[in-house]
Amino acid sequence: MTLPFPTMQSLSVEWAISGDANLNGIVKMRYRPAGGSWRDAMALRRVPAGSNAGFSWANRHSGSLLDLQPATSYDVELTLTDPDGGSTKKVVAVRTRAVPAPMANAPVKAVTPSNFNSMAAAARPGDVLQLGAGTYNGFNWVKSGVEGKPVVIRSSAGAVINGNIDMFDQSHVQLSGLTVNGRIRLNRTKHVAVTRSTINASTDGIVHYLRSENSYFADNVINGKTVWRESSMGVNGDNVGEGILVTGPGHVIRNNRISGFRDNISLLEASEAVDQYSIDILYNDLRNAADDAVEADFCFHNCRVMRNRITNAFQGISSQPSLGGPTYFIRNAMYNIVLSAFKLNNGSIGDVILHNTVVKNGDGFGVYAGAPVRRAVIRNNLFIGGPGGTYAGYSSGSGKVTSLSDFDATSSADHDAYGSTTGGFSGQIGSARFTSLAALRSSTTEKNALQVGLDGFSAGVAYPSSPMTAYGVPDLQLKSGSPAVDAASRIPNVNDGFKGTGPDIGAYEVGGLVFPVYGPR
Repeated sequence: MTLPFPTMQSLSVEWAISGDANLNGIVKMRYRPAGGSWRDAMALRRVPAGSNAGFSWANRHSGSLLDLQPATSYDVELTLTDPDGGSTKKVVAVRTRAVPAPMANAPVKAVTPSNFNSMAAAARPGDVLQLGAGTYNGFNWVKSGVEGKPVVIRSSAGAVINGNIDMFDQSHVQLSGLTVNGRIRLNRTKHVAVTRSTINASTDGIVHYLRSENSYFADNVINGKTVWRESSMGVNGDNVGEGILVTGPGHVIRNNRISGFRDNISLLEASEAVDQYSIDILYNDLRNAADDAVEADFCFHNCRVMRNRITNAFQGISSQPSLGGPTYFIRNAMYNIVLSAFKLNNGSIGDVILHNTVVKNGDGFGVYAGAPVRRAVIRNNLFIGGPGGTYAGYSSGSGKVTSLSDFDATSSADHDAYGSTTGGFSGQIGSARFTSLAALRSSTTEKNALQVGLDGFSAGVAYPSSPMTAYGVPDLQLKSGSPAVDAASRIPNVNDGFKGTGPDIGAYEVGGLVFPVYGPR
């Protein structure tokens, strides 16, 4: 059993097993801060051995612990129960990562455009290069820090980098407070941070094109060149660039404001994808993505896409495919999605979709995969669609509440809320078609589904009838009295701390959890 690449907020848990051909083994999980009280968490997901898209994975149980504190020691208790025999219990100690920071009492070196090259050449682990105001040329950084003694390049006085920053094969380096008119490329790096910077990209923003580990990209503003218009839409549209692109394990991408790219946040795809697991994508404010707001494709396991706000995207979140999973999509709020809120294509396996709120053009929850969607778990989400259209050659649907014909018998959905401004309530899950809420409940796994409308939000929310409009960010919080209030199923470590008789469906809890800070803090 392993807990690979802890992040500041999450832990991945992997328990390899043999046997259990009937897939009835269960691993319950509890956790506590060291010496504290035990708390329940989601059970690990059962992941049978499999393969897809040139990748294969072993027989295992897998899952995540969420919403932890940085630099904190935890005990994790796992109890495996198999009705066929082989039950056991394990307890393991693990520590979350600390948020990157300069060394205490670090020497601060004053840097100007004229002495930058000499100061860079003399930099040592622990040094802080404090860039004064002025314009600097792009540079190739070739110095590493060490654990506890990072090299820091920062500015609080308006330093502008005109050109690209390249960094290959370095570790423990932090960039902070810079304005970069270009790209930051970080290949084969470890423990590199980019924080509180503004990146005005002509192509990409921050990218790993080769395997890197434990990056921290937080509180940045990243501006792309892609314009929100119909000709830009889709993978073949007139669009350019990846806002943040990573491959490798342990990355944290949080509280960034990213706008105007083909994909605002992305993992690498196909043969370029390497060790894409234990990755957190959290609290980002994502706007005007001409293809995907978050492209979480080829996640090996335990990628956590949580509490992001997505406004104006051709497709909201892509998982094509998840490679066995679990790949988590939790409490994301999406408005004006053109095609699919969740693109579960290419035989995706193991997606876990919980507590999201979606208001979009066309079908509320549509997946147009053309291949089975396997072992997906859908709970406590709110989807509202309406009359659709054809944009850049793609149909957004006719306003069905669901269009999920590719969901197979290994996938399940329940406790979700659906609506359509068409006034109808039709859709499909797997082979089951329905034209009413009662029929949805009786013919599918959605035994506790609800019907909702735009009047269930606390503020006026307009239907995005013209999706090529770059809409402003709406308030998608529920109002008291909405049918979705108190109607969600309880999921430990996901909706603890709810108010009322039960947790609320969708991304937000009425009067409960603190409203997220999206984008830079």
